[in-house]
Amino acid sequence: MNSENPTSPPPASNQLRNLLVAIAAIILTTALFFGFQAQQSSTSLDAVAAAAMPIDEALANDKPTTIEFYADWCSSCQSMAADNLSLEKEYSDRMNFVMLNVDNTKWLPEVTKYRVDGIPRFIFLDRANQAIGDTTGAIPREIMAANIEAAIANQPLPHNSISSDRTSPITEPKAADISQPRDHGTKS
Repeated sequence: MNSENPTSPPPASNQLRNLLVAIAAIILTTALFFGFQAQQSSTSLDAVAAAAMPIDEALANDKPTTIEFYADWCSSCQSMAADNLSLEKEYSDRMNFVMLNVDNTKWLPEVTKYRVDGIPRFIFLDRANQAIGDTTGAIPREIMAANIEAAIANQPLPHNSISSDRTSPITEPKAADISQPRDHGTKS
């Protein structure tokens, strides 16, 4: 009797099949890796912030200014990063672009002054550093460009004081609780 099973493939074809499966798995893994990399935003908030001008420099020259209040955790801020970087590159010779991270307490006076309660928040200043408009939330590039062009031309902003539904609310930092465990309920 023949002990070999006639339905099982010979060992050489098993090795070839296993090799083809391994190659296909490597190709699929590589394709998935590069596919996910391409889906991620190629522009980060850090890149936009690095291209931005320091606020003291912006307020010292005679160009209008756009101040963006943002945070690294803000998905709307991240979604606008590529558009904002392209706007900075296109208009930086005629407009100042400033980025202030709301998580940095250094900017608390500006956050308070401009009443920032949601991000991204854009404040538009004229050449004399007076607020001439604002937008809050993820704003389309075309609207931002129209506001920038109007500010440069010293014209009223066509899209002034608008808010989108894609904002990230922020709250003021809470004061530290300095009460002592035995302070509750005792009277002097």
